[in-house]
Amino acid sequence: MDTERAIVAEGLSKRFGPVQALAGVDLAVPRGAVLGLLGPNGAGKTTLVRILATLLPPDAGRAQICGLDVVCQAGAVRRLIGLSGQYAAVDAFLTGRENLKMIGRLSGLGRAAARRRADELLELVDLTEAAGRIARTYSSGMRRRLDFAASLVARPAVLFLDEPTTGLDPRGRLGLWRLLGELAAQGVSLLLTTQYMEEADQLADQLVVLDQGRVIATGTATTLKARAGGDRLELHTPPGQDPALLAAALAGLGSGAPVIDADVGRVVLPVRDGPAILPELAARLAATGLRVADLALRRPTLDDVFLALTGQQPTSPGHADQPGPPRRDGSRTPTAEGRAP
Repeated sequence: MDTERAIVAEGLSKRFGPVQALAGVDLAVPRGAVLGLLGPNGAGKTTLVRILATLLPPDAGRAQICGLDVVCQAGAVRRLIGLSGQYAAVDAFLTGRENLKMIGRLSGLGRAAARRRADELLELVDLTEAAGRIARTYSSGMRRRLDFAASLVARPAVLFLDEPTTGLDPRGRLGLWRLLGELAAQGVSLLLTTQYMEEADQLADQLVVLDQGRVIATGTATTLKARAGGDRLELHTPPGQDPALLAAALAGLGSGAPVIDADVGRVVLPVRDGPAILPELAARLAATGLRVADLALRRPTLDDVFLALTGQQPTSPGHADQPGPPRRDGSRTPTAEGRAP
């Protein structure tokens, strides 16, 4: 049994008809660590989470949770994990407290223990005052927090979070980040998918980037940012000034060619050491008589990494790896990563 790693995946593959959702994915999460799973919509993130959470069998490869096989020992794995999907899976006709008590009873807790655990978690996610209200009266953010609390009822050793802060306001998002940090400090292993690059930067010890069902990059936020290049000097021209003239004046100053965005009058210059070139920049502007309306020196962000690796900008959540089960009217239900077309 693997005692050092909470999550291990080796060669995981999954196909849905003509769509290859996963194509040989490998990853490992040490116990007590936080892994951020990034990728454009449809990259395979939710499919991977479903397999690791025993909800979907892989076509090939293997995966283990705390040394237990997710296929052959699925029942034992389920007793070790918690899962919070992108869309809150709560009973709209039960109160917040009743939802958590029900999960507790299904997890094997006695009546009194289930009630105590429900009250603990309601306080943890700041829902104590709304505990007696039925869930259909909750806002989307409150339902997300209730769903997150439900994933913690059985005190999981491994927690899967698929777009955990979707629908939360900034205060709720910061609160959940704090809770996730506390869980990791207590030894809970976390795997989270997110489209919010700031969230991945704040929470994850390691990052894995998926694209078209394959792992295309792994590493810390710092190492991945280094792959996106050095600093960027952004200059905005005053109204009426041609940014191409500014770009020509900057030629040879940076580590690459200036990039012009004529629509907004912006020139972006890649540089290895931004502060060191500022005196030369000032000299060139003075010599040419050109002016700038705004100047900023920017470090690479995970958004830059995402764009460099996948060729796409990060998007807000809302696209599925595959459609959910059909409703009675023939339409498709939402899945954990988005809504079906």
